[in-house]
Amino acid sequence: MEDWDGFLAPYQQTVAELKMKLKGIRTQYKLEGKHSPIEFVTGRVKPIESIIDKASKKHIEDTRFAEEVTDIAGCRVMCQFVEDIGIVVDHLRKRNDFRIIEERDYISNKKPSGYRSYHVVLEYPVQTINGEKKVIAEIQIRTLAMNFWATIEHSLSYKYSDEFPIEIKERLQRASEAAFQLDEEMSHIRDEIHEAQLYIKKQQRQHIKDRKHVNKR
Repeated sequence: MEDWDGFLAPYQQTVAELKMKLKGIRTQYKLEGKHSPIEFVTGRVKPIESIIDKASKKHIEDTRFAEEVTDIAGCRVMCQFVEDIGIVVDHLRKRNDFRIIEERDYISNKKPSGYRSYHVVLEYPVQTINGEKKVIAEIQIRTLAMNFWATIEHSLSYKYSDEFPIEIKERLQRASEAAFQLDEEMSHIRDEIHEAQLYIKKQQRQHIKDRKHVNKR
């Protein structure tokens, strides 16, 4: 790959636009005074070294990076509750500004490591000065607990080069189950949590109104 800047530019644009659109969903829920299934959104373009490393492990030629390395452009959507994940996926399925290529449900079918998340691989049309370019991107949707576990597991995978000692592997699997049990417990009381969050927002809005009223005097 000689021109990495030129190759990655459409992916950077894709991440920026997808982040804006996903945050737009969150904003619309907030404006309607409803619980948003999206807590927050992050995004990144895979580092060059990581692209090369992944392609090497999967024996992908550099001429096939764009077609076969599906997570060069990636966004993560964090949700408060497991049920929110399905709502976000439904929103993505209904959109007509990109085409979903594949869905990978690692929540109902967790990986042997204990990894849980929902992946949506899509084809996104980027508008450039040379016309439209279709970019493959991946959106990962998970709860905050799932994301905490995945972040720790990812860090450890670098330390051990994906070859975890048995003890660490077992502890990670137990931690994954504990994180999922936390998600389940939170789901059982989500109605109460929603009510508490709405109450806090009402109190904050009232406080702002009171301050404005005092300042006008």
